[in-house]
Amino acid sequence: MTSPSHDPLWQRPDATSGTSSGTGTSTPGSASLVDPEDDLPSATYGGDFETTTIPHYGSVGYSSQPASSDSTYGLGLLNDPEPLPYVQPQSARGPMIGPTEIEPEDYDRVRDEHRRGTQDLGLMVLRVGFGALLVAHGLQKVFGWWGGQGLGAFRESIEGVGYQHADILTYAAAGTQIVAGVLLVLGLFTPVAAAAALAYLVNGVLATIAAQDNPRDFAFFLPGGQEFQLTLIVVAAAIILIGPGRYGFDAGRGWSRRPFIGSFVALLLGIGGGIAVWVLLNGANPLA
Repeated sequence: MTSPSHDPLWQRPDATSGTSSGTGTSTPGSASLVDPEDDLPSATYGGDFETTTIPHYGSVGYSSQPASSDSTYGLGLLNDPEPLPYVQPQSARGPMIGPTEIEPEDYDRVRDEHRRGTQDLGLMVLRVGFGALLVAHGLQKVFGWWGGQGLGAFRESIEGVGYQHADILTYAAAGTQIVAGVLLVLGLFTPVAAAAALAYLVNGVLATIAAQDNPRDFAFFLPGGQEFQLTLIVVAAAIILIGPGRYGFDAGRGWSRRPFIGSFVALLLGIGGGIAVWVLLNGANPLA
């Protein structure tokens, strides 16, 4: 607000008229002072940021339009082209560093690789040991190595138990042992190979029980029992359910990472296939 001072500078411009006699100085025509209410903001005052005039930019080179052309001269800045965005040179760009999206399957694989410990190594030892044992027994039957009797004695033992088509079954049984053993050692088609081995072992247990004088007198412990064959059956079933592990040719397949439904199917096929071969080619009740 304006102080009610008698200073002529605070008087209205039109309030000064006439001169004082004999001094040559001007004197106010009236003694009225500036009304203090003139400094109050109006009812339509927009605040401190209210703009009442458009600034002239011609003096700083924003537009070449003369300042007196029209009242919208200050808007000439809007007609100038916008500057292009800065583009960093290709040679100065560094490698793109940022978060990388990992698929759920890849995330599980990366996470599980650091949590399996020696599990894969143990599975490889179990699988390779079991497969090598099958290969050794198959070669023993075929070539008579390591105290074996060869194919002829093996065919006679199959006929003595009561199997039909012993000539074909001899090669099928020995070949199943060798092929299944090799696949298990390599870790290739592991559920199928273990299921075939399981079917062969089930037939072996049934044939051994049927060959006893009293099949009802089942012996478990060695040397006359079925301890060894039953242990191999448990190993084959475990390999089917657990999977081959990551140290094998099946490492990238589903039954290696998360064996579930397929493993149950392979287990049932192994047990059912062994029983089916016995029923179809022998037909005798081993417990009768």
